[in-house]
Amino acid sequence: MNTIKPIYISAFALLVLAGCGTTKQVINTTGLTAITAPLNVKKKAAITESDLKRWSHLDIVTDTIPGMSVDRAYAELLKGKIGVPVIVGIVDSGVDIEHEDLKNVLWTNVKEIAGNGIDDDKNGYIDDIHGWNFLGDITKENLEYERIIKDKTLTDDATYQAAKVLNDKKVAEANVGKSRLEQMLVAIKDADGALVKHLGKPIYTIEDLKAITSTEADIQKSKMTMQQMLSYGLPVEGLKEAIEKDLTGFAALSSGENLKTDYRKVLGDNPNDITDTKYGNNNVMGPDKNEILHGTHVAGIVAQTRNNSLGGDGVANNVQILTVRAVPDGDEYDKDIALGIRYAVDNGAKVINGSFGKSFSPHKQWVYDAIKYAEKNDVLFVHAAGNDAKDIDYADNFPTDSDDKKTEYAGNVITIGALNFEYGDKVVARFSNIGIINVDVFAPGVQIYATTPNNSYQFLAGTSMAAPNVAGVAALIRSYYPKLSAKQVKNILMESGVAITADVVVGGKATDTRSFTTLSKSGKIVNAYNALIMAEKMSKK
Repeated sequence: MNTIKPIYISAFALLVLAGCGTTKQVINTTGLTAITAPLNVKKKAAITESDLKRWSHLDIVTDTIPGMSVDRAYAELLKGKIGVPVIVGIVDSGVDIEHEDLKNVLWTNVKEIAGNGIDDDKNGYIDDIHGWNFLGDITKENLEYERIIKDKTLTDDATYQAAKVLNDKKVAEANVGKSRLEQMLVAIKDADGALVKHLGKPIYTIEDLKAITSTEADIQKSKMTMQQMLSYGLPVEGLKEAIEKDLTGFAALSSGENLKTDYRKVLGDNPNDITDTKYGNNNVMGPDKNEILHGTHVAGIVAQTRNNSLGGDGVANNVQILTVRAVPDGDEYDKDIALGIRYAVDNGAKVINGSFGKSFSPHKQWVYDAIKYAEKNDVLFVHAAGNDAKDIDYADNFPTDSDDKKTEYAGNVITIGALNFEYGDKVVARFSNIGIINVDVFAPGVQIYATTPNNSYQFLAGTSMAAPNVAGVAALIRSYYPKLSAKQVKNILMESGVAITADVVVGGKATDTRSFTTLSKSGKIVNAYNALIMAEKMSKK
């Protein structure tokens, strides 16, 4: 499974079984004059369900939750102000454009006449009314290392050998992982059954679990199990489905089936030819709504309609979502990403969200060139740091804005790590990648509530969720301060954040604590309130 998709099970099954440490300290923060979190900020009470649904919008001082102060920004800074519409490109798995909370915030190509089968705007894409689908009817794909093993001409021998080593490792891990996930599935089913009976209701929340006072050993064990499981951001049934899906994946690895299927052939293009662009279609939802959960959730975080009593609220209130379907269940092709970025740029996007990534990139230069094209056209590219609990100053996570991990080739890329809603030494999401050079800033990425297909809403977790939170703040800045450049917006997001200087747990390992200042270039967490204040000041210079 692509490492940037919402956190499910296989990426951290070992962490589930190993457990996690307890909070040892409270974090001290500093910020701009408007928000300077006092020493020893501490949550005064357990977070409520209603707060959890919008915690990323809350304020560290007022609410003692490490959100982005979005609600405070609207109430105190944006009241009565009028911004300009901002197009945000969502390069992802697809978006449910029929969703009740998204249908009013869609970008529409006014140069195209819907349904006439003609490329009216002559951009090479027929009837691209709300975006373009570069995957056609594909939903599942190989991982990039699998494609490299199947076609060693894609890259050099060293990379090919590295791909083979990784595949061998994955096969070995699959056998171990299969056993662990089977144990986990049994534990979930047993614990869930016991708690449903004890609580007298089929669906319960973490808050319900915390309220359990029974001293019975089985109930206490079940409580601990499900508190840990639900902390990953999926409901019980979702957890079961994710585990079963990962079990299927492990079986494919063990049997070698992962190296036999060619998913791409149905498109009819040559994925190794960037000039072969006549492929895909205008169905940005793809063939199966169940497969666009990720992109729909990402779009909702940015722009689900605010204050309409439906689901959650998006960060930005004057946004048009342009959908580029280019990220399958598996690894995205470099060609699709490169063309998708260019498509979004050419159609007016000022912010592009990229909640995707992979460890191998045979045609990375195509993507680099597309990012530089976005830079030339003053477009900010917001990228998820990845969910492998690795330091990407050393480990690969493509695309990046520095091919040598040191020198940036473009100044319009901002890479985002993920925060937990618990303010304390566990404020960094256990899965989040880090890097003092290659991660720029952190933002909320655990238990994020947003749109999912078929007019539904879910909590999901991942740096995939942190990135669109930042894309939303970027869109706010570009809406109310449109004269600021993409590079200026990036600098504002990093410099205006709330700083954390204390030690935090990294990778969910209680034995690994480091100063938060070493985990990203800024050492800060994004804050919309501070960002808008800085944007106001910068716009007057």
